[in-house]
Amino acid sequence: MAKGLPKRSEDYSQWYNELVKKADLAEHSSVRGCMVIKPYGFSIWEKMQAALDKMFKDTGHSNAYFPLFVPKHLFEAEEKNAEGFAKECAVVTHYRLKNDPDNKGKLIVDPEAKLEEELVVRPTSEAVIWSTYKNWIQSYRDLPLLINQWANVVRWEMRTRLFLRTAEFLWQEGHTAHSTKGEAIDETKQMLEVYATFAEEFMAMPVLKGVKTESERFAGAEDTYCIEALMQDGKALQAGTSHFLGQNFAKAFDVKFAGKDGKEDYVWGTSWGVSTRLMGALIMAHSDDEGLILPPKLAPIQVVIVPIFKGEEQLAQVSKVAGKLKNELQALNISVKFDDRDTSSPGWKFAEYELKGVPVRVAIGPRDLENGTLEIARRDTKEKQIFKVEDAVAHINHLMTDIQENIYKRAFDFRADNTTEVETYDEFKQVLDTKGGFVFAHWDGTAETEDKIKEETKATIRCITLDFKEEAGTCIYSGKPSKGKVVFARAY
Repeated sequence: MAKGLPKRSEDYSQWYNELVKKADLAEHSSVRGCMVIKPYGFSIWEKMQAALDKMFKDTGHSNAYFPLFVPKHLFEAEEKNAEGFAKECAVVTHYRLKNDPDNKGKLIVDPEAKLEEELVVRPTSEAVIWSTYKNWIQSYRDLPLLINQWANVVRWEMRTRLFLRTAEFLWQEGHTAHSTKGEAIDETKQMLEVYATFAEEFMAMPVLKGVKTESERFAGAEDTYCIEALMQDGKALQAGTSHFLGQNFAKAFDVKFAGKDGKEDYVWGTSWGVSTRLMGALIMAHSDDEGLILPPKLAPIQVVIVPIFKGEEQLAQVSKVAGKLKNELQALNISVKFDDRDTSSPGWKFAEYELKGVPVRVAIGPRDLENGTLEIARRDTKEKQIFKVEDAVAHINHLMTDIQENIYKRAFDFRADNTTEVETYDEFKQVLDTKGGFVFAHWDGTAETEDKIKEETKATIRCITLDFKEEAGTCIYSGKPSKGKVVFARAY
């Protein structure tokens, strides 16, 4: 199988684009800026969904669904949020088409069918959800309200990349209401921990946890917490956000509750979300020049068995051993594919499953049948070993954990090697241009300095880490006093 992937070292962007397509994850659609997520790609997203959904429910949240369309007056109610998303909104103005009298077989917008009020296609759902919460919340007995939604959103993008930035994408968005400020902040932090746990334990991707600066925070939030991951090209990727909304949306939509003392007050809110952008992170954090490397916990196929045979008789003999192995592995909740197609050679299949990132490959041929052995190859290290058939299940079961841990360790070591502390602006620029990665540097805390650094270097403050250490210093740009170092990087 000719993979034809560019090398990461030569053209990382092209490598990524080609890998997404050749590994059958997604492709560009006939709708500009939108993608088709193909079955193999969607099966990875489904595994992400399943893991996250369980974590949400384990922390007391329930799923619901809210409308795709948001009346413009509702969207405008929280001014900062509306202003922040205004330039990305798709807007419905009419509700009907009609035949074009001047062009047979074609349609035009019916000018008689103009909506009385425009509908915004949701870029995020705070407006429509908080207008609903007004009807659901009257008393402290109705709180906390812990709701999650799995949905699609539209944010109009002119320059798109599959998974990383598309006009329409899939995500989940949590929206919660609480009786106290402290409870809402605890919820915000709890969900950040959920995201960090998912990234590290399922995606095998280490992340930094922190708070965004004022200019980088979500429009309408008091604070935005985030997890930041480092990709193999030295760029950062924001992998999830959790927002403390204060009482901003409660006041905008008049969502009040009567406390135990009978006094009315506005509720405190949060929102939090991750999207199919995680697919892009998964690809860029681990994969190599031969294709995907998937952590076993998210791999749709964890083990593939490839028979080597000539003729029906040999296939039948190999199939007997393969079938028993498959059943025993599936009994351990390990997903297995037995690829007995006779339309492709074993070598072609090996290349295909390497490209698709299947963690473990088993090959069984006539010689193995004679010896009572089989070959086990792992995708992460490309190591191949011969095992007795009776030892295979235990070894493969062990590999599920070992590969997951090894992939995480490689990503963790890469991040450690590409995290640099600097003291001067010249050093800062040199590291960005030669090495990339996370750069810890002193910042004076002003938006003006933040904007100037971004303008001159294309690096942004990714976060102020939760374990931020206060240490007096001098801002690398302005020379003014700094309270400590923050994380800069060029980012997706």
